Amino acid sequence: MVDRMDRSPFAQWWWTIDRYLLASFVTLIVIGLVLSFAASPAVAERINADTFFFIKRHALFVIPSIAILVGCSFFSPRYVRRIALVALALGIVMLLLTLFIGQEVKGARRWITVAGISIQPSEIVKPAFIIIASWLFAEQHRRSELPGYLLATLLLAVVIGLLLAQPDVGQTLLTVLSWLAVFYVAGIRMLWIAGIGGIGVCGVYFAYITFPHVHARVDRFFAKPVAGPAKFASDNFQVQTALESFTNGGWFGRGAGEGTVKHILPDAHTDFVLAVLGEEFGILAVIALVSLFAFIVGRALWFAFSEDDPFIRLSVVGLATEFGVQAAINMAVNLHLMPAKGMTLPFISYGGSSMMSLAFGMGCLLALTRRRPQATRIVAPINGD
Repeated sequence: MVDRMDRSPFAQWWWTIDRYLLASFVTLIVIGLVLSFAASPAVAERINADTFFFIKRHALFVIPSIAILVGCSFFSPRYVRRIALVALALGIVMLLLTLFIGQEVKGARRWITVAGISIQPSEIVKPAFIIIASWLFAEQHRRSELPGYLLATLLLAVVIGLLLAQPDVGQTLLTVLSWLAVFYVAGIRMLWIAGIGGIGVCGVYFAYITFPHVHARVDRFFAKPVAGPAKFASDNFQVQTALESFTNGGWFGRGAGEGTVKHILPDAHTDFVLAVLGEEFGILAVIALVSLFAFIVGRALWFAFSEDDPFIRLSVVGLATEFGVQAAINMAVNLHLMPAKGMTLPFISYGGSSMMSLAFGMGCLLALTRRRPQATRIVAPINGD
């Protein structure tokens, strides 16, 4: 037990960190590791790899992810901003390089190999961009002569331009929605909301008519379900099979290891890991997982709206929105509520870049939500508060 009179860095961290949020993130990581055991062996065997190939790699990424999560939670708000600026600059450079030397998969260049390790630069950019955009919004409230809104908007244009050049419409959508959440809390006018909403609708239509894979995914989403053996040859096979897995699992599931969906879904360990959970552990387990995500987002937002420092408030809103929307998109795809996006389920799906990026973003969120004396904060009122 850590004594409250202890003044060591660890003791000060322990008594100021939001232990409920920390425990929730660790719980998600553990659940992800358990589901890796449930979903990935079948996928590995199907591609003639070692049975535990994906499990070993998933476990390998868990260790640095927890280290990043905890390590970043020690940061001060000022250091969060500085490290985010470095990460954003590095991520943008890597996004540019990806367009020229990135690995092309299904017509898109989203991965780059560094020292033998495949990295998805967009995962690095997402949390760093939200933190820097929040700082720019907050700075305009503190110093009216600084065009923070304009700079944040230009930065958004640069990021989404690079994402669409890959192309990666899913990450673009997530980035824009998170930015809009920050912009709204910063005090956006309703006229701006209407204008941005119109631009967003036009952007979706542009993506539909411009990118073949977006066009195909939207058409598959609206296609009628195919029954019988023909289902396995249909374009909508993965989503349709995932949806059926929830019905097969019922309320309590078939039991650990008894599911069949993992043997036929190519992405059972990544995009459709929720389907494996639903079939083997039941709808109640899915509801519990959804509740855990909702608790994390709700608790972060509760803190944000009780916070006086605009930079902290906006950053927490943006990071929580990004985390929650990413989870919602993945779950919606599994339930056939929206077209497939290739979006991982935070801390649950297999993917090293995604897990470590999430650890960085949520570690920064933990750092920003730590209890600090008011005097140590950089306070700049919003809207005259």
